[in-house]
Amino acid sequence: MTIAAHGIDMVDCKRLGEMIDRYGERFLNRVFTPVELEYCRGRKRRTEHLAGRFAAKEAVMKVLGTGLRKGVNWLDIEVVNEPSGRPRINLTGKGREIADEQELTEIIISISHITTHAIASAVASGKGP
Repeated sequence: MTIAAHGIDMVDCKRLGEMIDRYGERFLNRVFTPVELEYCRGRKRRTEHLAGRFAAKEAVMKVLGTGLRKGVNWLDIEVVNEPSGRPRINLTGKGREIADEQELTEIIISISHITTHAIASAVASGKGP
């Protein structure tokens, strides 16, 4: 495996909670897929889980080198869990297209959170940009 890119991001859980309180479903549906929302809504510490997924999406955008530019949007990056609980990334749309252009074969993520903060790291393998 050749490491092609790395991205990391940290999210303030309180700030994300305030965004959810202020913008509600409009914000949630713009940033998270139905699968992500279903997973997080089933958790006791919902905001922390949402913050972890938000951080993961930001970390993946750093791996792609795009941020919210070049046509990549929040819903192009989906965090799902394997039966073991391990998180993984599904890319669609422009996110998938850019990863393919860069010949990224896999993006591995790790997410951690506490009451106040969530952090995620993304490592891509492949040829890279």
